[in-house]
Amino acid sequence: MEPLDNIMWHALSGPQLRFAQGDDRARCYPSDVAAFSAVPDEPRPEHFAALRDLVGPDGVAVLFRDNVEAPDDWDVLDMFDGVQMVAPTSMASTSLDPRVVTLGALDVEDMMSLTSRTNPGPFARRTFELGTYLGIRHEGHLIAMAGQRARTNEHIEISAVCTDAAFVGQGLGRALVIAQVATIIAEEKIPMLHASAQNLRAIALYDFLGFQLRRTVKGIIMRSPH
Repeated sequence: MEPLDNIMWHALSGPQLRFAQGDDRARCYPSDVAAFSAVPDEPRPEHFAALRDLVGPDGVAVLFRDNVEAPDDWDVLDMFDGVQMVAPTSMASTSLDPRVVTLGALDVEDMMSLTSRTNPGPFARRTFELGTYLGIRHEGHLIAMAGQRARTNEHIEISAVCTDAAFVGQGLGRALVIAQVATIIAEEKIPMLHASAQNLRAIALYDFLGFQLRRTVKGIIMRSPH
């Protein structure tokens, strides 16, 4: 299996091992960093048993990877479909928006506020520690953002792309994704991202910017047995 087919596992077993809770049977991010858990490429019963020990009885695990089925004794709470898109190894040079700034620990409250209003996906107080976060402010207020989440040895995932509803349609998301692509390529990595299969507007933007559909992915939210 390619690392991108099970990206959270390969991130937590590789470049983001410092964040990993668990061991080589099951891993997860700390809850204040990211919501995701992961099991190896070919999960076996002992891997799900280790995952249960990791999240605890009646605990919730979120897997995001190629299609995987929950064991019979786990309760499926929700499932969602996504697309995985990868940028070409080189993209056309585009000037960067001068309004783009780097975000950090002092911006956490603003990032939490923006993501709570725009719901780009799971975001917690320490999520920004996973990689570079970029934003655009208007009159001091954070109105748009794009960050980095999972990393493999070759790829960095662009994530948490969001814009305040009052500023949608002004090209802010486009500017931030372009800035992230430039940042990632400067690290000699390949930019990639995920989007909900239903988010046709975002998919159209990423396609316009040169991202290519690699595959569909599945998300499953499940509760462990007692």
